[in-house]
Amino acid sequence: MVIALQDLKIIQLVTGFMDRDQVLRKQLISLLEKNQAHMDFFEAIEDFPKEKINYVFTNGTYTFWQLLEHMRITQNDLVESLLDPKYKEKEWPKEFWPPISKKASPADWAGTISRFKKDLNKLIKLISDPGSELDFMLNKVLEISSHNSYHIGEFAIMRQVMEVWEE
Repeated sequence: MVIALQDLKIIQLVTGFMDRDQVLRKQLISLLEKNQAHMDFFEAIEDFPKEKINYVFTNGTYTFWQLLEHMRITQNDLVESLLDPKYKEKEWPKEFWPPISKKASPADWAGTISRFKKDLNKLIKLISDPGSELDFMLNKVLEISSHNSYHIGEFAIMRQVMEVWEE
């Protein structure tokens, strides 16, 4: 959920102590960290059976791990585009997905999750920094949130279709 500028002005008037910048930063962090109207990343992967990380879902072309790795790569790319002045765009879609033939190990799975969380924390730290330019990063933060939400939903549906929810 994104707060409109008009809503920010109302919040500022009501709270009396938070300016637009502070409210927007808190809302963006909430958008990335909390599940709001959907399941969050960590809820979606909770108790996922490691022996099924390389399963290709019904009528699909990629595995559970490949989808998470795609999310990680994309999030990392967007975060790096904000942090690295020498950033170079990746080639779409080739550099945004792991090789289709790649089979992940449990260590790959854990590494993907760890690096996803690390990049998310980098982004949250950047947003939290009052010296960072919100106008510069707003579009990228919303793109990350939207992309992650889309694929978290897809991951949850894959789990349901493949019956890999732990009981």
